[in-house]
Amino acid sequence: MKAVVIPGVSAGWVLQDVPTPQPGPGEVLLRVRACGICGNDVAAGQGKLPFPSFAPAIPGHEPVGEVVAVGAGVTSRAVGDRLGTTWIRGTCGRCDYCRLGRPVSGTAAILCAAPVSTGFTVQGGQAEYLVVAADQTVRIPDALSDELAAPVLCAGYTGWSAIRAADPKPHERVAVAGIGAVGHLAVQFAKACGFETVAITSSPDKHEIARSLGADLVVTDGRRLREVGGADVIVTTSPSYAAAAETLAGLRVGGRLVLAGIDVQDAFAIPAAHPFFALDQKILGATHNGAGFLREALDIVASGRVTPLVQTFAKEDIAAAVARVDKGEVRFRAVVRY
Repeated sequence: MKAVVIPGVSAGWVLQDVPTPQPGPGEVLLRVRACGICGNDVAAGQGKLPFPSFAPAIPGHEPVGEVVAVGAGVTSRAVGDRLGTTWIRGTCGRCDYCRLGRPVSGTAAILCAAPVSTGFTVQGGQAEYLVVAADQTVRIPDALSDELAAPVLCAGYTGWSAIRAADPKPHERVAVAGIGAVGHLAVQFAKACGFETVAITSSPDKHEIARSLGADLVVTDGRRLREVGGADVIVTTSPSYAAAAETLAGLRVGGRLVLAGIDVQDAFAIPAAHPFFALDQKILGATHNGAGFLREALDIVASGRVTPLVQTFAKEDIAAAVARVDKGEVRFRAVVRY
């Protein structure tokens, strides 16, 4: 099969012929049709996050495909089913974290002794075929195309989980900081749920896009957010914790700041001038918070109330696609067709 391989840290992504995997007991073989490129895949290839621990290093954790073969014992999936899988697929089942019995989520990436992580500990989805355990897949709604489903498996899952973690009430205002792959979906999710929605972006060329996505207001930073009345929930999606901390200036009393981006360089710190101790505020972390939230996100997107904005690339153009993602030139998710 053709697959994208990262030969080594900071090496270019290349398309190569590699052996086609075969499903074992409990597994299915997917003919991948589309796979998104997450910024964290690029960061791992550059060594900013852990480089894939298997060889050949095939990245990608937003794959959507069709079942073409099933292994022994599989009854929940059948040939012809359209499925996807996610970043964290499973856990070791034996460590102290696993003994807590928590749902499979992004938390396992940090605390499980040996998580099953697509494109990081096992083969990723930037390939024509992918083997995955049947119970580590999610069904793709019929109304949702492969190209639009792919970004929901990570970016959409992250944005929706962040909103659900904040648990906004009907009368509250939601702000989304950072209008990128996660942020452009989080704005739409918030608006689709009926919340007054504010977009926070320092990029002037994204203001009109944010409004078209449903933002009632667009501001440049936390101070400007405070000037227009603040927000009860701020979902920060950028990979800068300094930028996230700055938005606290616009968080209302009793508000919740949700960190939905990963900063690989700096720690999150509350600004010294911010009287956090007196404002009854909460700072939450959110990642892929359980398969139920993923199914909700997929259903909302399939309903047409939220639409991922994607740029599609042929697999032969993978190097150009990765370069554009790395430079922040894609609006808003690069999706590779297979």
